[in-house]
Parts: sequence; structure tokens; C-alpha cells
Amino acid sequence: MEKYLIVGTGGVGGSIAGFLALAGKDVTCIARGKHLEAIRAKGLHLKSDLKGKHILPVKAYTAEEYNEKADVIFVCVKGYSLGSIKDLLEKASDPNTLIIPILNVYGTGPRIGQLVPRVTVLDGCIYIVGFVSGPGEITQMGKIFRLVFGARPHQSVAPERLETIAGVLRKAGIKADISDDINRDTFIKWSFISAMACTGAYHEVSMGPLQHPGAERDTFIGLSKESSEIGRKMGITYTEDPIEYNLKVIDKLDPDSTASMQKDIAKGHESEIQGLLFDMIALGEKMGINMPTYRKVAQKFKI
Repeated sequence: MEKYLIVGTGGVGGSIAGFLALAGKDVTCIARGKHLEAIRAKGLHLKSDLKGKHILPVKAYTAEEYNEKADVIFVCVKGYSLGSIKDLLEKASDPNTLIIPILNVYGTGPRIGQLVPRVTVLDGCIYIVGFVSGPGEITQMGKIFRLVFGARPHQSVAPERLETIAGVLRKAGIKADISDDINRDTFIKWSFISAMACTGAYHEVSMGPLQHPGAERDTFIGLSKESSEIGRKMGITYTEDPIEYNLKVIDKLDPDSTASMQKDIAKGHESEIQGLLFDMIALGEKMGINMPTYRKVAQKFKI
């Protein structure tokens, strides 16, 4: 049986781990602190709109303790933590291991590939509302749980291997898509999560107000338009109108949900605001794109 390693057992990683464990797969979680202690003592507590409530006995370790080799590694840490997992990825990988980063920020596949050049690092993104709701407890909200992954053009990965992983995810209840252009799909996800998180944080609201006409939805549309222009300048080929796509996704979210960046800012924790707000503005300025909505949001969160 293939071994799956989840690096970062937050809302995203914990949901993947929970769904795979429910499907009887060999899953190990990397976690820390009270969250790790609770998973070890009582199991992973999954509260899911898609799967219901479950207590799942999953293996859990710190990054330092883990000493096995994994077949598939899902990297689900925040973008600012990538440097801290280099040693773990190296020792957990063998020549056949595939690493699939599932992060909110853009370009993480190539970045991790530079950290661990001897390992095959794909790229990926995810659409889900998931969060840690207590020590050892993961809440997955709503009906959207979609994972997109794929190899970049220069990577020679057997299509059958990708299909096998996708098949496992689908049987576990995760909508898995193998991308034919993972650069496009990870940019589209970055554009969406940036607009969603920045709008929620700027207006200090959950997703409900973004789903109806008003100032919040206007901000979301403005951010979506500006990031889509960046994509066009970069040569991204959109298969559908990116603003309509973003609106379609936002309208399907649980109205009470909020982005993880927004939760972290509200708690005074380190957040992904650099990668989701300021990096987008820097890229837009480099491309010569006017970004009035992004600049308006940035005024509230000046570093």
C-alpha cells in the first residue's frame, strides 16, 4: 500500500488526511504542539460537511521524529514556512517519491524543487474551506473539496502514476483533477484566493456579503479583474472568463466561512498577506498594470 505523508496538518492537510484515512489509506501527519498531542492521544477528529463526524486513528509525528519514506507527500504548510521543511522532504523521499505542494501562494512547486532538487516536485492547488477548530480537530465546511495537480512541461512523470493518485483521491471523496497546464491552474487559484482573502480581511466580513451586490462584492470583482490582467500579461490562457469563474466559486462557499489569512490576521498570528497581497501588487507593478483596488486594500495593511 502506498504511503501518504501530509506535511502540515491544518485545515487543508487535516482534511486530506482525514478523507484518505476514512478510505483506509496509509496516512501519516506531520504536526506540532497541542494539535499533535491531541491527534496522538485521541485520533484526528474530522468534522466534515461532506463526510460527517469521525475520530480517525492516524499516525502523527513532528518533522524531526519522522524517519520513513513516503510515496506521495502533500505539502500543506503556509508559504512562509517552506524553508523549514527542507530537511524533512529530503529524508522522507526516495527516487520514486512525488511531492505535491498544495499552497495558496503561486510558484511553490518550483520553489520547493530548488530546495530539494533530487526529488520530483509537482505543483498543485486546492479549493476547500477547512480549518483547525480545536486541538486535534479539523472542520471542513461546504460542498467544495477540489484538488488540482500536475507536472510542469519539462517533467517526465508517467501519466499512469498521476492517474493512480487521482483515483485514490476520488475514491476518498475528493474531486481530483490532473491539470494539462498546472502553471495556469495554480495562477488562477492564487488569483481567486488573493481576491477572496483580501476582500474578507479589508471589509472584515465572512463570505456572505461577497455573494450579494454591494461594496464587498465590488472589491472582490475589482481585485479579480486586476489579477486577471496580470495573468494575461504573463501569457496565461484562460479557459473561461476569470472574473465569472471567481464569482462562481465564491458563490458556492459557505457564507459563514472566512479565509485562513483573515483568521490569522484577526488572531494576530503570522499570515500569508505577503504572498496574497503584496506579492500580487509587486508583480502587477512589474508588469505595468494599474491596480487601484489592490492598492486600496494595501493601505489598510501597510507593513
